[in-house]
Amino acid sequence: MRKSSISRRNFLGKATKAGVAGIAGYSLSTSTSSGETEDQIDSRLSPAVQLQFMRPRQVEEAMHKFPVVYVPFGLIEWHGKHLPLGNDALKAHGILVKCAGQFGGVVFPPLYFPHAQFVRGDETLQPGDEWKVNMLTALFNSIKAMGTRVIIGVSGHNVIHQNLMIEKALEPVVADGTVTGVGLQEITLSRGKDSNSDHAAKWETSNMMFLYPELVNMSELGTAPLAPDMKPPDGIGGLDPRIHASVEVGRRNVELAAEAIGRKAKELLNSLPEDQRTFNKSCICPGEWWMV
Repeated sequence: MRKSSISRRNFLGKATKAGVAGIAGYSLSTSTSSGETEDQIDSRLSPAVQLQFMRPRQVEEAMHKFPVVYVPFGLIEWHGKHLPLGNDALKAHGILVKCAGQFGGVVFPPLYFPHAQFVRGDETLQPGDEWKVNMLTALFNSIKAMGTRVIIGVSGHNVIHQNLMIEKALEPVVADGTVTGVGLQEITLSRGKDSNSDHAAKWETSNMMFLYPELVNMSELGTAPLAPDMKPPDGIGGLDPRIHASVEVGRRNVELAAEAIGRKAKELLNSLPEDQRTFNKSCICPGEWWMV
């Protein structure tokens, strides 16, 4: 595995200079064992499409061009000793920022939401999840009130129940036909040999190596065999990340997922009646809009 040539001080300096310390990525250079520098892999996350960093006029301009809002979801959850607890939403957020940078639209900040109750073999929502669905519906209605036409909720926690919550929450929001939306996992549309997911193993570790390498510490895993199938003490499901994870695997996975979600956003916008495909506000300003 190649080591990043960027120090923690340089990482923080680059993020602070961009005005988004702790959120923005940076350009990661890797070196071969002979000391030669390979092509730079750009993992920066542009603040220009992240709603929390945008000024009102920037939001207006983005929504006039492509009235889509992407909402990343995740949990605070164990992801091995080597990855951050916020992996799921960070992963989804990073992919969506790349997507918006390519296709347009704006990205909501990462949301850490209570997980849907999981019952093995039962792919339905449980009665105890109703309040969570109601909260998401309220959020999506507020995003609709921004003048958006497409809402795409993406869960980095790849359990079907999370997506069922998003889909059910969207139903009353899109019922009037002035807006549409979908709930996805980050790799729902790109799954294949170069794009997939797991739990803190090859794929999720690679995503973090690409998007947030300073948050990954592979030495925490040690050198002993890992417990299989999500079992303690490692809690990892998938291929051993010490062998199979890499920056390049993460870069390709993020690229394919972002492109597939962007194509879906265009498809959804074009599915609306022609008179419902444009920004539905005169401005982002008091009197027209105040907050989500």
